[in-house]
Amino acid sequence: MSMRTAFARATLPAERPAPDAAAMFAALPAACILLDVENRFRAANQAAEQFFALSFAHLRQHSLAELIDENNAVFRMIATARAHDMAVSERDMDFAGPRLNHRGVAVQAMPMAEEPGAVMVVISDWSAARALDRQLSFRNAARSVAGMAAILAHEVKNPLSGIRGAAQLLENSVADSDRELAVLIRDEADRIRALVDRMEMFGDKPIERTAVNIHRVLEHVRRLAQSGFAAHLRVAESYDPSLPPVWGNRDQLVQVILNLVKNAAEAITNGGGEGEITLTTGYQPGVRLAAQAGARQLNLPLVVCIRDNGPGIPPDVEKNLFDPFVTTKSGGSGLGLALVAKIVGDHGGLIEVDSRPGRTEFRIFLPIYPEEREEPAAAAG
Repeated sequence: MSMRTAFARATLPAERPAPDAAAMFAALPAACILLDVENRFRAANQAAEQFFALSFAHLRQHSLAELIDENNAVFRMIATARAHDMAVSERDMDFAGPRLNHRGVAVQAMPMAEEPGAVMVVISDWSAARALDRQLSFRNAARSVAGMAAILAHEVKNPLSGIRGAAQLLENSVADSDRELAVLIRDEADRIRALVDRMEMFGDKPIERTAVNIHRVLEHVRRLAQSGFAAHLRVAESYDPSLPPVWGNRDQLVQVILNLVKNAAEAITNGGGEGEITLTTGYQPGVRLAAQAGARQLNLPLVVCIRDNGPGIPPDVEKNLFDPFVTTKSGGSGLGLALVAKIVGDHGGLIEVDSRPGRTEFRIFLPIYPEEREEPAAAAG
């Protein structure tokens, strides 16, 4: 026996069983389906059953065209893979039909050499990667706003205070017919100063974080909303009571949720009809993301959703919704959602939006409070 053979036998036990292909296929996290030449289901793993919300026993009774719109681009991908015997992939695709409404997924179609005409389709969620790209864009935009705010604070605030003081003096000394103009100057000076103050909130100040019960935050916002701007709306709640604490800043999280609920209420009011806002929480395995370059990665399994049944967000606005100065409100500054994205980013989290007429949902992914940060109990004396 050679030394090489002896070493191989010592390090790779011969009794180790080979992985079972069927078990590996079933355990894949991406939705995988095998279609025959007529695009009928030949196989589907557990992730595919969840994706289509049907068991394989039901899927095998259908063709793909019965579940999604026959004009969907995925059929062109499958036809290309089948005709040219090549793998085809696309990102940011939609799967819509009577039972489905998946948006922003990545799809791969691969011909199966063992079965002529059969195509394997792999569907994976691309929304987390897309949200991460957008989150990085939000942070860069926030830094630009912070730099602009620093310049404005230095160059505008001081002369603005002089203008406001002069307007107050005029208000007390001019005739009644001119006092309205003096009040207008004072009010506009206050409005500009408030705008500069809001822009200064985009600065890179470290936040103080602790364990936060997200349900208490949501309940606080719900009470504020229903005692004021959302008194005419129904606010529904669906919470997972077993969620662990969020690692965050309670006041800033209140600001984030309050801003989103207020926007939802305004959208419903402007759209007319009976309105409903739904607040939900849940636990799902999230992406791991570092709040800053080189920082320890955070797990983001806590999901907070704010959903409304308003008219939806125009598609041309939705893609830039969190950028500074983007707004659909007349007279709006366009800083509210930009600040929301900035605060979520400071927490190491992600925010994404999914909107269509009659349903707009903001999803916030937040980190769990790390237990190892808790101070050990003092020793008994």
